[in-house]
Amino acid sequence: MIKAENLSFSYRGDEGAAAALKKLNIDIAGGEFVAILGHNGSGKSTFAKQLNAILTPEEGRLTVFGIDTSDEGSVFELRKNVGMVFQNPDNQIVATVVEEDVAFGLENLGVPRDEMRRRVDEALKTVRMYDYRLHAPHLLSGGQKQRVAIAGILAMEPKCIVLDEPTAMLDPSGRAEVMETVRRLNREKGITIIHITHYMDEAVKADRCIVMDGGEVVMDGPPAEIFARVEELRALGLDVPQAAELMYELRKRGIDAPEGILRSAPCVEAIAKMYKDRGTANVR
Repeated sequence: MIKAENLSFSYRGDEGAAAALKKLNIDIAGGEFVAILGHNGSGKSTFAKQLNAILTPEEGRLTVFGIDTSDEGSVFELRKNVGMVFQNPDNQIVATVVEEDVAFGLENLGVPRDEMRRRVDEALKTVRMYDYRLHAPHLLSGGQKQRVAIAGILAMEPKCIVLDEPTAMLDPSGRAEVMETVRRLNREKGITIIHITHYMDEAVKADRCIVMDGGEVVMDGPPAEIFARVEELRALGLDVPQAAELMYELRKRGIDAPEGILRSAPCVEAIAKMYKDRGTANVR
């Protein structure tokens, strides 16, 4: 579905060009849930903006659903299939009523009113915001606003949603709301999700993690495989999920702690089993 071939891009400034992407090669299949990780300046957000032609390649090629993103004549079709959700939900809301905001993109597409009504209602129900359809967006919580932004994208029936750090400005409750919505869209509707994040506990929910550094891919694989490489991630300035880090530190101390544990509940179960199997003296 997404194929980057030797994709390169630089930002131009007074001091010359700064390379953001360097001969990037990435393949993403339809229906995948991919988390893209990296420290600030690694190129992950630049890549996200390439996916619906906000930015276009300087060198190389990027195709999405067979559309070359450098083809200006195909931008409209591309953006119907690839929706973008950004960090600040307030910057994405343009109307004074929730359902009118969700309908905004459909109005620009010239969707007939009856079809628009159906799509808006369905999108709001999908993100569990239908009961708030007549509310003023500015009265909603951050998580609710971001779900409204996602509904606006859903109403346009895209095949892929790119989320560029959508939970960065939210509290833990809002983050949980958004991630539950995103995961459900992937599982139940088969929408391809590209999730740019610096929260490792969000990345573990993806099917695949791509780690970027200096505009290049340095790791690519399932979360359990990626987060087992604790020292490599630390060297890149990245954290690991707390559960994975705890298991890693226990193994460093000679304790036979299992690998591949990324979440708190399995971590607690593993520690309880170690106490039972080996005794508290050995675990200490």
